[in-house]
Parts: sequence; structure tokens; C-alpha cells
Amino acid sequence: MTRWRSRVLALMCTVMAVTACAESNTSVIHTEKSAFENIVVYEQAGERCMKFGSVQAPGRQSCYAIDAPQRLIFDYTRMMFGALYLKPDPARILIIGLGGGSMPTALHTVLPRTVIDTVEIDPAVVSVAKKYFQFKPDDTLRVHVADGRAFVQQALKEGRRYDMVMLDAFDEDYIPAHLLTQEFLREVKAVLTPGGVVAANTFTASRVYDDESTTYADVFGPFYNLRANNRIILAGPSPLPPVDTLRANAASLESRLIPLGVDANALLARFSSRKDWAATGKVLTD
Repeated sequence: MTRWRSRVLALMCTVMAVTACAESNTSVIHTEKSAFENIVVYEQAGERCMKFGSVQAPGRQSCYAIDAPQRLIFDYTRMMFGALYLKPDPARILIIGLGGGSMPTALHTVLPRTVIDTVEIDPAVVSVAKKYFQFKPDDTLRVHVADGRAFVQQALKEGRRYDMVMLDAFDEDYIPAHLLTQEFLREVKAVLTPGGVVAANTFTASRVYDDESTTYADVFGPFYNLRANNRIILAGPSPLPPVDTLRANAASLESRLIPLGVDANALLARFSSRKDWAATGKVLTD
């Protein structure tokens, strides 16, 4: 394929709302320019996915298997479910960042009586999740269009508390800076119930890995670190439960998590409380 032809094909895949990109085996079914991002929905290899920017942009915001929509595609989402090994019976969960809604939908399946508040800053993402990713809010699976930090601050003012807070907000590059700071994490800690858990999706190869780790340790103390391509931080206002407790909770949840693709043995093997960041890391502040 000539370079010129390749570029033309890539442009067609990016800008056309319904396109069959035969040579890349990708079908773009929706594009939308919101106030925040260019949102692209496409299908490839039996999966429907959402990206920010273009089909060629690195990373994917959300995907589901067309023939098995309940199964979690991304390794990081399965690792995020490790939060349930620390807190297996949350009554209220807050998720910051929606994407296609695969994680709140999966949690709703596992915990149908749990109130799940998902906060998404971009109303276009909410609309796309509902139309193209089978995200179906109801009385206990709720979605709010707001900045995640502002939502946490409002919850504090109103005295609302959560047993679990999941941080999964990304723009095209990384986590928004105001959701990485000591001040924000203190607000998250304050909105957690005693024994509550924060689960944060970050990158193993992040350029701020040392600073990010130092900041979480400053606010929460020791935390569980689960690493693959993504890194999941699990922490809370109370001391971490021991490994025996994690194993017992994993066993009690196994039958409900297997249909999602969560392998308890593989997940437990990733739990580590070892400090793996440089002592030169700095606390990130506003």
C-alpha cells in the first residue's frame, strides 16, 4: 500500500460516520466532536470500542465484545474489581469517569442493590455510552454530568459518603491534573466511609509514577499495587486487610465474577504492598 493511499484510508476511517475500512478491518460507526474530545466509535475483531481523537490514536477508552458484552475486555477493569476483595459488600459506589460504561454496568450486574453513582464531565460521552455501548442507567445505576472533583466536594458538603470510590477519568493524554493532587485525594479520603476503598486506574509507565505513588502514600499510607500495562492503586482510610482476608473475599465473590472474566488466582497474584517507587518522588499539589 502506498503512503498516500494509507493516509487517505486513515482519514476516511477518522472522519466518516459510517465507514467500512476493509484494508484495516475496522468499521467506524460514529464520530462526534464534543466540547472536550473528538469521540470515535468503531468495530474491529468482534469488539466495539470508543477512542478519543481518532481511530489511529493510541489507547482505547472502552470496549465490549459484541458476542459476549458482559465479559470485561480490558485487563485494568478486571484489576479494578480487586477493590471488592477489600470491600465485598459496598452499599454505595462512586465512579469518576464513564467511557462506554462497561465497569459500572458490570458492577451493577454483580451488585444489583448497590447504589452506583458514575460521574462524567462530557455529556457527549454519556450519550454515546447509552446509544452505542448498552449503558442503561436506572434507579441504582445513576449517571451525573459534572466534573468529578466538584462532585466529590459537593458530596462532602451534603454529608454523602461512599464505601468505594473508583477513579477512572482520562483525557486523550492521561489523568486530568486536578484529579492527581494531594488535595483531591484528601477529599476522596474524606468522602469514604470507615473501611472504604479507593481504586485508582493509572499507568505503569507514567512519567509521574514516582510522584503519583508518593502522593497516594502521603494521603493513605501503605496501599496495594496491582501492575500490568496499567497500574491499579487500592487504598483506604483504614489499614489494608491482610492477604487471608483478600483470599476469603475472593472465594465468596468468585461465582459472580467468573462470567466477567475475572480470574481470582491471577488477580490475587498481582496484589503487592511493596514500595516500588523512587524516594525522590514529590507530593503532587494543586
